[in-house]
Amino acid sequence: TYGRSHTAARKSLAELKELKDAGLDRIHIGLETGYDPLLAYIEKGCTAKNHIEGGKKLKEAGISLCEYVMPGLGGKKTSQEHARETAKVLNEIDPDYIRLRSLHITPAMPLWTKLQSGDFELQTEDDVAREIGVCIENLQVTSYLTSDHTLNLLMEVEGKMPEDKEKCLNIINKYLSLSDEERLNFRFGKRAGLYNRLADLSDSNKHDKIEQAIKHLRAQGSHIEEVIFKLKDSFI
Repeated sequence: TYGRSHTAARKSLAELKELKDAGLDRIHIGLETGYDPLLAYIEKGCTAKNHIEGGKKLKEAGISLCEYVMPGLGGKKTSQEHARETAKVLNEIDPDYIRLRSLHITPAMPLWTKLQSGDFELQTEDDVAREIGVCIENLQVTSYLTSDHTLNLLMEVEGKMPEDKEKCLNIINKYLSLSDEERLNFRFGKRAGLYNRLADLSDSNKHDKIEQAIKHLRAQGSHIEEVIFKLKDSFI
């Protein structure tokens, strides 16, 4: 089932063990961030302390726990705090699974108003990749990290911690070390559905198709980053 940290924190350990004995073997929780000012900003309705208390209690009850983290949620203002404080909360909980769900905003969301007013500033996808790297660098967990959602740019950032930490960081660094045009080619190809993983860049047919599409859009006067943003709308 899906659940809330605040709810889990209010339950007694005995109550949670009853649920476990009745057959509830996993709970998925939207942690989003471990940074208190950001939790208040998005009106999450809980604190880092609630996240930790609820998560640790679920683990103690023997229920498998999956925590969802939202890269990009800190925007340009609090990206570093978001990454580091989220890692701190995850370290305290040590959930069985950590799942990445990168931020994307549509007009139907309350955060859209803050984006339009300039109160919230989106990061570039490159910035979000760096932010994920900061979070992973600060993780001290035994969790399985997975990036299994199409909104995530680098879906191959996945593995058991701490064994696969360097592998995950190497994937991020490999992407960031590409030239500007190659990173753009990958971002556009990923959002257009031609690429799934960074290794797909080596497919010359797909690479050429994306390159020609970018040239065509530029010739029409289109802003490629805006096109990519609109392509992501279909993933919500």
